Amino acid sequence: MVDVRDYYQTLGVPRAASAAEIKKAFRKLAREHHPDKKPGDKAAEQRFKDINEANAVLSDPDKRAKYDRFGKDWEAYARAGASAGRSGGRAADPFGPGGPFEGYTTYASPGGNVRYEFHTTGDAGQFSDFFRMMFGEAAEPGRSGGAFRGGGRAGTSSIDDLLAGIGVNAGSRGSRARPPAGGGRPSASGGVFLPIEATAEVSLEEAFHGTTRIVEIEGKRFEVTIPRGVDSGSRVRLSGKGPDGRDLVVVIRVQPHRAFTRRGADLERELPISLREALLGGEVPVATLKGRVLLTLPAGTQNGKSFRLTGQGMPRLKGGEPGDLYVRIRVVLPTHLSDEAKAAAEPFLDLARQPDPRA
Repeated sequence: MVDVRDYYQTLGVPRAASAAEIKKAFRKLAREHHPDKKPGDKAAEQRFKDINEANAVLSDPDKRAKYDRFGKDWEAYARAGASAGRSGGRAADPFGPGGPFEGYTTYASPGGNVRYEFHTTGDAGQFSDFFRMMFGEAAEPGRSGGAFRGGGRAGTSSIDDLLAGIGVNAGSRGSRARPPAGGGRPSASGGVFLPIEATAEVSLEEAFHGTTRIVEIEGKRFEVTIPRGVDSGSRVRLSGKGPDGRDLVVVIRVQPHRAFTRRGADLERELPISLREALLGGEVPVATLKGRVLLTLPAGTQNGKSFRLTGQGMPRLKGGEPGDLYVRIRVVLPTHLSDEAKAAAEPFLDLARQPDPRA
């Protein structure tokens, strides 16, 4: 199987991440996986190299734009374009006449990975050269197509199978390109316009209850229904609604919340309680995204103790039971005690006989 590296996944950030978020994620991961912390650990050393490689691309606006368009092949595509220009072809397009990839068709896309359609004359050597140039040693020539090196199905496979294994559509010369999953509008050159992506920010409450957003693309406004349970990175598709009949894909970004922290479908929050409530227990109201509920505290509740409220978390996008809410206790002590209060506290504390917590 061909190893496809996702730089966004390597840094643990969404595709819509800002430059500041990428920088923050890189610094955190670089500290965690620096080889000095794990001497002799080859896996840690490789992870550190992967993190640096991902940052080198995503922190550079020009490289990131190429990566967002062409995916892992952005460098090869750029080199091919430069090679076509130097070779005196009629255009610098590596897939155009005179280019090294003449006979191949690209799917045009404003975002996401470029996809290739291979039009073959039946020459297995031509097929192999293409893959060596674009994917290194990912493929080697076979009887009618090629074989995966290291992994995948044993033995050789057809050209169609090999191309499908890495997400490339195969076809015969002169055929029209097949649209990607979800539909697309064929271009005049025989390729397919891939979906247009837009970003929509929603609050955690809107992600909980569901909402709508108006997205403007090329002067046109589209109303997008955002279902309950979406998370950052969720994608809402409007099939055929974009310009030229292209699909419109709206990528969701959920804003941070001042009270709740989200962990998948689960939520976490802090609950301040008084000294009386901590010592004597009782029912304490807790605000959830559904409304207020009462939490019964036992006497002697410790600071930092966590309580689980089943079903009070986020709904799941694909259905099923909702997540849970974890409430972490924070005991707030009284301050500025009067002399009378201090005098009253002393006999109580003597009776309580609390052991030394530092022992």
